[in-house]
Amino acid sequence: MDAIQKNLLEQVAELHGVPEGAYNIRANGKAAARNTTASIDIVSKTDKDGIDIIIKPGTKNQSVHIPVVLSESGLTETVYNDFFIGDDCDVTIVAGCGIHNCGVQNSEHSGIHAFYVGKNARVRYVERHYGEGDGLGENIMNPTTIVEMREGSYMEMETTQIKGVDSTIRTTKAKLGPNSTLIIKEKVMTHGRQLAKSDFTVDLDGEGCHTNVISRSVARGESKQVFLARINGNAACYGHSECDAIIMDQGVVSAIPEVTANCLDAQLIHEAAIGKIAGEQLTKLMTLGLTEKEAEEQIVNGFLK
Repeated sequence: MDAIQKNLLEQVAELHGVPEGAYNIRANGKAAARNTTASIDIVSKTDKDGIDIIIKPGTKNQSVHIPVVLSESGLTETVYNDFFIGDDCDVTIVAGCGIHNCGVQNSEHSGIHAFYVGKNARVRYVERHYGEGDGLGENIMNPTTIVEMREGSYMEMETTQIKGVDSTIRTTKAKLGPNSTLIIKEKVMTHGRQLAKSDFTVDLDGEGCHTNVISRSVARGESKQVFLARINGNAACYGHSECDAIIMDQGVVSAIPEVTANCLDAQLIHEAAIGKIAGEQLTKLMTLGLTEKEAEEQIVNGFLK
């Protein structure tokens, strides 16, 4: 891999070299490196572009890295990755996509990830999106995440998009079984004329299941963001969605929470707050010697931390 691709890997997966454990690194539409372990197997699909990641029951304290990098302008790809996570596992999965586009054509990556989480398994899923390049072509990423959780399982998703993505539609659909828990935390920052849309649908199907969908975002320049969160309570369950957003310049944020109780014992809550940086926050930091711009950056960084 060249220096550009290595920098993209560092940005999306915090990799400074070859990771430990299982991994599959994809660069410009092709497999660049792969490693499996005794507990985690990675197999190429035969019917479409993508991989199957099979994590054996009882696997503990292991990780899987599956980053994607694009450095060729005009490259468009759709990749299907399925994760089969056995019962009683405890694993971390690191994904993400980085695009470097210095050409005049758009570069686009669409990743469709499906997670089948076994009984009493615990999964931490980290996904980062990053774009760079001084070309006229756009960086486009449209990830889709599908989650099916069995009894007693736990999954925490952390998705981050902070820089360089011109257009994204992030779609997440989840179905939760009895006593399972899904925590979703997203952080998004847009600028210029960028567009970011997050579309979450969580079906709380099992008794005692729980979800918490949390979004924090900053819209700068003339960028636009849309946050949709649908939570369907189909059993005795608990669901909560929360959108906190800061608008700057001529930024626009639309928050559309939707909760539907189809069971008498479903407890569902939604919250949304959108506004500019408070003047007293700026004043306080400026009295400490910061310029207005420096104060804004400190507040934004703290908000998205």
